[in-house]
Amino acid sequence: MTRRDPLAVHFDARVLDHDTGSALHETAPSPWFAANEPHTEGRLRIERMHDVLGRGPAADAIRFAPGRLASEEELARVHEADYVAEIRRAAERGGGWVTGTTRLASGSYEPLLAAAGTALAAAETVLSGAAPLAYALTRPPGHHAQRAQADGYCFFNGAALAADAARRAGVERVLVIDWDVHHGNGTQDIFYERDDVLTVSLHMDHGAWGASHPQTGRLEERGAGAGEGFNQNVPLPLGAGNAGYLRAFDEVIAPLAERFRPGMIVCASGQDASAYDPNGRHNVSMPGFHGIGGRVRELADRHTDGRAILVQEGGYNPSYAPYCLLATVEGLLGLDATPDPLAYVPDQTLGLDDLFAEIRGLTALPGGPAAGE
Repeated sequence: MTRRDPLAVHFDARVLDHDTGSALHETAPSPWFAANEPHTEGRLRIERMHDVLGRGPAADAIRFAPGRLASEEELARVHEADYVAEIRRAAERGGGWVTGTTRLASGSYEPLLAAAGTALAAAETVLSGAAPLAYALTRPPGHHAQRAQADGYCFFNGAALAADAARRAGVERVLVIDWDVHHGNGTQDIFYERDDVLTVSLHMDHGAWGASHPQTGRLEERGAGAGEGFNQNVPLPLGAGNAGYLRAFDEVIAPLAERFRPGMIVCASGQDASAYDPNGRHNVSMPGFHGIGGRVRELADRHTDGRAILVQEGGYNPSYAPYCLLATVEGLLGLDATPDPLAYVPDQTLGLDDLFAEIRGLTALPGGPAAGE
């Protein structure tokens, strides 16, 4: 594979039919306003991401591929079957607010199946050898979806489904890297007691959200039972910027990967850590996302014969998130970085030295083959 070999971008237009309706940013509309705004997790962000990949400077290095519908049996590999059935019944009843941020519509169930199935289609492309790199461009996001709990716009966990598909295909160890600005609590929940999937989440230090999001995303959440030490959170301070995220790759993820020796990398790829996102204030700009993509490629070249599966998560500013996705893809493919049309935000590095020193002091990946024997 050369640096300019095509990336397979899987897309299913049915995901656009998940109607999140009007809202006050991400919650129910306020009666104080007659002019309502659309819910933050709307179709426009994905339409524009599709546009920038298909029409932008990386278009010649990308081939588009279809998605598909996931079956309920496939969803039940990472979610409880009763939970899957309840989401279907809720849509059939007309939908509504499942949590304070998460809205389901009467016509949402097929789009949710398409979102999950598109993540599985991307996994199948890489696992079959049809392409070494695949990106599931889909919505709604999934990394907050726990085994039996929807939240944070998420219903079914595409990254977890892709990681599980890799394990079922015979990959012994899977590394999940999540750089969405929010804690990947759903993926953490699904794999928390397993040592065959190492989950790493880089996120703002927002803590728990309540009953629907009890996980804190802090350092003490390291897994349980056989999975103890196989969940690594990196709670970054507000405004961590490009430096914070790239240091996390260099000082946390790369050393963990060296010990874990993954056979596959799955990425929960969000752009909501950007400087202009309504849901994050981490000041990451296009150069930072280009660096993230490049580091994923370096990890894949070193550990997985260049293979990686990426699944779209957040990124809610339709003006800037598509540029950040473009930068991620350009880094992943080794392409020159497109100049940033909007951002100039200096990096905030206060507190990072202490954070990374504390993470290095933890004993990650306890004994056994996964510790590098």
